[in-house]
Amino acid sequence: MDLIKILVAISNDLTSALSARDRYQRLLDSLKRAVSYDAATLMQIDGDQLMPVATSGLSKDALGRRYPLNEHPRLAIICKSKEPICFPRDSSLPDPFDGLLTNNHDSSAQIHSCLGYPLYADAQLIGVLTMDALNPNAFDEIDPNFLNAVGAIAGAHMQTTRLIEALEVSANRQGNIVSDLMRDIQMHRGNEIIGNSPIMMHLKREITLVARSDFTVLVAGETGVGKELVARAIHAASDRHDKPVLYLNCAALPENLADSELFGHKQGAFTGAHRDRMGKFEVADGGTLFLDEIGELPLAIQAKLLRAIQEGEIQKVGSEKPIHVNVRLLAATNRDLETEVKAGRFRADLFHRLNVYPIRVPTLRERREDIHLLAGYFCEHTQRRLGIGPVRISPEAMDVLSAYNWPGNVRELENILSRSILKASSGITRGERVIILPVHLGNDLLPHDSDSTFPATSQSSMLPKAQSLREATQTFQKNLIQHALKINHGNLAAAGRALGMNRSNLHNLAKRLGINTRG
Repeated sequence: MDLIKILVAISNDLTSALSARDRYQRLLDSLKRAVSYDAATLMQIDGDQLMPVATSGLSKDALGRRYPLNEHPRLAIICKSKEPICFPRDSSLPDPFDGLLTNNHDSSAQIHSCLGYPLYADAQLIGVLTMDALNPNAFDEIDPNFLNAVGAIAGAHMQTTRLIEALEVSANRQGNIVSDLMRDIQMHRGNEIIGNSPIMMHLKREITLVARSDFTVLVAGETGVGKELVARAIHAASDRHDKPVLYLNCAALPENLADSELFGHKQGAFTGAHRDRMGKFEVADGGTLFLDEIGELPLAIQAKLLRAIQEGEIQKVGSEKPIHVNVRLLAATNRDLETEVKAGRFRADLFHRLNVYPIRVPTLRERREDIHLLAGYFCEHTQRRLGIGPVRISPEAMDVLSAYNWPGNVRELENILSRSILKASSGITRGERVIILPVHLGNDLLPHDSDSTFPATSQSSMLPKAQSLREATQTFQKNLIQHALKINHGNLAAAGRALGMNRSNLHNLAKRLGINTRG
């Protein structure tokens, strides 16, 4: 193996016409030819956490996770170092990627070799490169000079890619320096629009394009797709990003208060108006106003809203004096407003004013390839909220998630994963790994008829038949334990970890249920 040739190949990629995503992935692929790793991750620093930009040998949901340094001591040690670190094989520190390797069927197997590189540019930490292996001796024979060269080149690789990203995003913004542009990129990521599918990449390009203008934007899409997230991303990427963005749900607005809520009122304008009040338009002056579910707005208010958009002028309830405001309006709806116009429930002139730049947010059914990323992100988020150990999704459970139709879209995915994690963590010692199985997802997600596109699995046998509660509980426990033993090849300790139990407790429970644990 010629290590010099590999270093040259990595260096050449710095000048290749590749996208940022391809550059990062090419770096990991090139290193694979020189280092026998089972998994590798390239992450960039994002405040006090690390965010993956490319992975190799890890499950797809790993790319959607975030890794806070205060929760992952190995990553924190790497970030504080000035040189590559190879952790001792007997290190007691948990590895952040345990249970996420794709080339190993034992989800409870521990990583034995861990190599980490802090990546610097101009003496500033910008990211981390990690390589993991199940073989305890995988990295013993690597030349230290080669390690140092890889770290230096990887740091330059990431910095170059970041600069190219910044220049691409800011091509039409003359006079801004690179540091300002990088802050803009970080701001966009802070809105957490998760997805790398073609349809989501198109949506992100639409957001970037329209954000530079001051156009009114109508965001359409089913309930739960993330319309508010898109609106906030547009504001964050606009020239108004340092001004307020106000949110108002028109569906929750009583008709008798809608006028006052939007435009404000003078003291004594109506019963209960004990003092002057600023409306949302006046408060949002210079910034952005997001009107969610605008199709629910009463017709009487729609005329005043049209005037505010056309003239930039509002009038408080009880006042004859107009107020000029400079507000960018973003609106969202899950209704077909053209149909509402034909039915006389929505003003045609207001619709055309709102529809200057329509954006449709795709359903989760249209971007199934993003389910892994979203699942990883929600697992990390729920893990921190509950204060539990690392959350992993079994391959069988991920198959169920991928096959489901998701009528409630991303919001439904988040809710189901939150419930599933809570169920899976029941009875598990705090800090131990939580593994989501199909049975934790709930019956609604499992196939019930022959038309389902999801193949039947052994998990279906875990669902209790018509029995007494005691019998159903015992049947469920027995099937679950037998399944855990099967996927862990009869290893009682590994099955216990998968079920969140220690070996002795699992052995005693299995014995009571009449399960042979001796193979």
